[in-house]
Amino acid sequence: MKKFFKLTTVSLMAVSALYASGYKIPETSTNAVALGAANIAHNQNNADAAYYNPAKMIFMTNENHIESDLMYIGLEKLDYKGSVNGTATDESSESEDFIIPSLHYVSPALGNNKARVGLSIVSTAGLSKRWQGEEAIKTAEEFTLKVIEINPTVAFKISDTLGFAVGLRGVYSSGIVKSSAAASRDLTGDDFGVGYNLALSYQPVKAFEFGVTYRSHVDLNEKGNADLYIGDAKVYDGGADVSVPLPAALSIAAAYTFKSDTTIEIVYEKTYWSSYKTLDFNYISPISPILVPYFDDPIEKEWKDTNAFRLGITQKLDNVTLMAGLVIDESPVLNKTLGFELPDSDATSVSLGGRYKINKKIDVGLSALYSMHDSRTITADDANENGLVGEFTNGNILIISAGLGYKF
Repeated sequence: MKKFFKLTTVSLMAVSALYASGYKIPETSTNAVALGAANIAHNQNNADAAYYNPAKMIFMTNENHIESDLMYIGLEKLDYKGSVNGTATDESSESEDFIIPSLHYVSPALGNNKARVGLSIVSTAGLSKRWQGEEAIKTAEEFTLKVIEINPTVAFKISDTLGFAVGLRGVYSSGIVKSSAAASRDLTGDDFGVGYNLALSYQPVKAFEFGVTYRSHVDLNEKGNADLYIGDAKVYDGGADVSVPLPAALSIAAAYTFKSDTTIEIVYEKTYWSSYKTLDFNYISPISPILVPYFDDPIEKEWKDTNAFRLGITQKLDNVTLMAGLVIDESPVLNKTLGFELPDSDATSVSLGGRYKINKKIDVGLSALYSMHDSRTITADDANENGLVGEFTNGNILIISAGLGYKF
């Protein structure tokens, strides 16, 4: 169960360490990091339009656009001080570092300049949380999730001011879950799920741009192997499965470009985390009734839908483009169901970056984002189902991204 539980919980809790809104990773390109993912209405003729608003591909210059990005994510340790089921504890998670690549491509115009195709290969979700304390490892010694999305898109020119796009989401996920207690588990699993995305781009006048994107819900039906232990005795070694949601998300954005070539974009994003009701494991072979309370009882989640507000500012100069962003994001996790595997909290993020045009074909970019997480206090009145009464602090995130763009 360790493997399977690990993957499942990780899939569901995937970005607790990265962002406030569950396990989603909004920033998958250098420009997105610089702007706090406020790059849906306005695009700077960059290949990452294939992911953030593929309808914008219609209005890009008529050539091949390709961009490769490499993102560093540094997770600060998270501290918890309080009690677990009445036992006082003071413990910390491990600090962690990751390198994540991404790739974006946009084709030249097709069909008499009526269509374009694009492709993005990105990590859209993920989680890594490792605890060391005696109480935390009972439920969350390790939670690790890796998600890779392959997203081909097609954009259509409706008119000179309106573009529409549709895409296919191919989502591969794999994960690990470990816990160490009197009843412990070790689970791994993976899955490939399919969804879709839609996008709209409208530019009634040169200075004003409007964008809407929707990414569908994808069920991650994780299948793998679980090992269950009572003490040192293995009591189950067999197949297991669990389903967790990668939730739908809607973004509405507007951008205005001033005569000074300064663009301001505002994005409202709603993520439908309320699709995450319970975490429920199934086993190919029946498990002993004595194990059911530990490993087979459904775990209530009842997450809530969340809102995020993003502000991006772009200043275009001769061969340099400067960018900055601000993000205010909510956590979907309730005090009642919060646990060590995803001690999520509301967050505010600030970002900064730039791109330099080396010549007509090549440009480079560098950006950084710092996500500051609120402390999270659980009181006795919250009746936390994991027995927590205390406070989570720290857990801030640093992201640095470098990108290379090429047009031909």
